[in-house]
Amino acid sequence: MRKRYTPKQKAQIVLEMLKEERPITQIASEYGIHPHQLYKWKTQALEGLPRVFEDDHKGEKTLQAANERKLQELCAEIGRLNTQLTWLKKIWH
Repeated sequence: MRKRYTPKQKAQIVLEMLKEERPITQIASEYGIHPHQLYKWKTQALEGLPRVFEDDHKGEKTLQAANERKLQELCAEIGRLNTQLTWLKKIWH
């Protein structure tokens, strides 16, 4: 059975590689990972690095838009319920 590494573990190993204090073969041997896999993780990390610096407000804007849609839905529901309540009051009075 192969060992699975969490994203955090992979990141720590890649950081160790980037320090260049030890050869990749030594790191691979220590963790029991083929050097090719380590190079693959390193490539993935470096390719994903720009996303870390993307607009931080992008997520906030998406959340705000979702909240506004939900607010409109709730206001519409309140309007429907008020209409039903008014109608029911007329029937029972």
